Amino acid sequence: MNDKRLEEWFSSRKKMREDRTAQKLFDAIRLGDPTALSGAITLLESTREEDQETAKDLIRLCLPFSGNSLRIGITGVPGVGKSSFIEQFGQTILTHRQKVAVLAIDPSSERTGGSILGDKTRMETLSQNKNVFIRPSAAGSTLGGVARKTRETIILCEAAGFEVLLIETVGVGQSEIMVHSMVDFFLLLLLAGAGDELQGIKRGIMEMADGLAVTKADGDNVNKAKLASRELKNAIHLFPPTSNGWIPEVKTCSSMENRDIDTIWEMIERFERHTKLNGSFDSKRKHQDLNWMQETLKDLLIQGLWSKEKIRAYIEAQELEVENGTISAFEAAEEIYRLYRKNVDY
Repeated sequence: MNDKRLEEWFSSRKKMREDRTAQKLFDAIRLGDPTALSGAITLLESTREEDQETAKDLIRLCLPFSGNSLRIGITGVPGVGKSSFIEQFGQTILTHRQKVAVLAIDPSSERTGGSILGDKTRMETLSQNKNVFIRPSAAGSTLGGVARKTRETIILCEAAGFEVLLIETVGVGQSEIMVHSMVDFFLLLLLAGAGDELQGIKRGIMEMADGLAVTKADGDNVNKAKLASRELKNAIHLFPPTSNGWIPEVKTCSSMENRDIDTIWEMIERFERHTKLNGSFDSKRKHQDLNWMQETLKDLLIQGLWSKEKIRAYIEAQELEVENGTISAFEAAEEIYRLYRKNVDY
């Protein structure tokens, strides 16, 4: 890169940072600029202190314009066809609502931390629609496959005028409570004949689900899907009643043949009307806001713990003691907490 091109690059970077003020980003987001929205989400995910301050100001500006969407969490075992389902489901929603955002969380490598982020390529038709915003994000080490800043991203998307938000998770087996705590409707996708090895994780997630859909109900698999659907309906009646009075429904669908996808959207609309009528929709949102505050507080406390050099050095020393077996993990944690209490600023 020659000096002229290097100077142009630095100049463009400087202009981009100048344009990334909270107010400018907010104005562009409110006008529906997808580039500004994408840039704002990148800002949220940044670990730079300067970017974090700008992100806080941006969230503060967007907050009064959030809360007007329908948030749908979509989960299921790997191979159930979540991306294929969303490709068809998103197009169905667009016949009823104007703007749809998809927050697709990709699994991260435990070894390298890398992520493929291929969801957008698997939603080829949907991604070309001007009223659709698709944002793939790496899950990192966050429980439940939910990227750390997904909750703040929801606020930005709502301020941009998106009426339906689809949050696709990595899969099941981690902590899907994280997904459940940020959506209005929790949809569980299942495969017919997946095997008894999944029963242990199915039970807890099924109890959280507001709706279930047996996918790939096409070809030779139609009868298997119908049988699985009947078994699931019977199983649901054994679960304790939900606090909102809604009885989860079970559907079958085929993304490949685009069959019965509309019945799932109709189910979600019934759920929305039901919960808004009895007030549970708003009460759940308020409870979620409190949960978000508590989760953010936990993150900040952990960050504060590691930010103090003296405590960080003590933690590393305690880790060696635990590895050598000279102190239990529980006692080490208590000692670290005591030191933190002595050094914390009130």
